[in-house]
Amino acid sequence: MKTHWLKIFIIPLLILMLNACSSLTPPIELAPNGEIVKKAIALQLKQTETALSESLMASSPQFDLNQIKVKNIDPLFIAHLATYHLQGTYNLKLKLPRQKVTQQSNPFDIYLQRQVEGKTWRLLRRDLHDDDAQPQWTSYLIEP
Repeated sequence: MKTHWLKIFIIPLLILMLNACSSLTPPIELAPNGEIVKKAIALQLKQTETALSESLMASSPQFDLNQIKVKNIDPLFIAHLATYHLQGTYNLKLKLPRQKVTQQSNPFDIYLQRQVEGKTWRLLRRDLHDDDAQPQWTSYLIEP
């Protein structure tokens, strides 16, 4: 009789405790470091700059990123993998053929996804389609 009551109280208590320990968002401690954020912004800039240079039939300028400031980090899961939505600003120095241009406080808004093994990161870009559908993502490897 005691084991019956024990099962009735202990099993639900254990289930409740296990559910309380699980997290609905990835831990902020696993968020990408500054080097990964810089590489992700550079990758996004390179993709945009390449498309623009091709359409203008111009050479691609060299650029340098600095003063990257992350102002907001939102952890979430996308496709069952830890993902971090980062927003902030950075300074950009463009080296054009005849001049140098400096832009300050450029905003960024990126999604970075930690891969299963935890060694690599991917930049996610949302594909713009029908608003009613689930968002679709394209991912790009951030070179280590």
